[in-house]
Amino acid sequence: MNLIASMSEVTPRAGCPKLAELADRIARLTPDDGIHATAIDALSLVRISTPTACTPVVYEPRLCIVAQGSKVATLDGQTYHYNPLNYLVVSVTLPVFGQVVEATPEHPYLCLRLDIDPDEVAALIADTADQESTHAGVDPRLYAARVNTPLMDAVLRLMNLLDTPQDLPVLAPMAQREILYRVLTGDLGHRLRAIAATDGRSSRIARAVATLRQRYLQPLSIDELASSVHMSTSSFHHQFKAVTTMSPLQFQKHLRLHEARRLMMAGGMEAMSAARHVGYESPSQFSREYKRLFGAPPRFEAGRARAVPQV
Repeated sequence: MNLIASMSEVTPRAGCPKLAELADRIARLTPDDGIHATAIDALSLVRISTPTACTPVVYEPRLCIVAQGSKVATLDGQTYHYNPLNYLVVSVTLPVFGQVVEATPEHPYLCLRLDIDPDEVAALIADTADQESTHAGVDPRLYAARVNTPLMDAVLRLMNLLDTPQDLPVLAPMAQREILYRVLTGDLGHRLRAIAATDGRSSRIARAVATLRQRYLQPLSIDELASSVHMSTSSFHHQFKAVTTMSPLQFQKHLRLHEARRLMMAGGMEAMSAARHVGYESPSQFSREYKRLFGAPPRFEAGRARAVPQV
């Protein structure tokens, strides 16, 4: 487990009123299981009442704070644990296997997720003259750090604003900026800086990943993608796999299969229609690759998966 303890830790939930307040607020705003959007576009809340199966998911650049329960994530054969009072910073889109391991109807898994805008991070770094480690590479490992008191206070201020929607346009951006600042000056500041980095090989791969995320339904030209980030094709292949743990073609395939699964789960689309939508011409190839990733054929797995939110 990669766990970095900060110097001003808050204690476990039983002895931490602020953590209890965060858990209670998330529970109040999530009446049922799943991922819940909020009036703040970048903020979403997660509630899961029972342990889940180990399921492939795609982590986007964001900050995650667990308020109750626990979860494990597996990346490239390595397993990471995170639970209450840990926060996770994801600096690049990553395909992982996620599993909620501690959750009950009485004490569900509760998590806060805040999407991270690289431009906002870059502006914050410039405004604070905090240029330390701005050239840090984007590595594929997952790191958790302990939530300190200033970060918890900032998160609660953002959550409290959901009770006063009239204040959101003015105060929500300020609260989000403070949260980013607390992370930037904390144990995982280097990972936040990596999101805003504009040069270096790893940051170029991050830009290529963002391009793939936006255009994964289009035919993929490795040469063009490498050229767009000013890298040779061979160097691009090597660096892409170092950052994401898979080749560009594998990464695109994962994105397409996840989108097909989403279409079947959320939209009720038939398996073959979803396959065609994401670019598969061969039903047998789609079924074979879908089963390899998700562990069951699409027709059978889709019905079961509707009850398992991707968290």
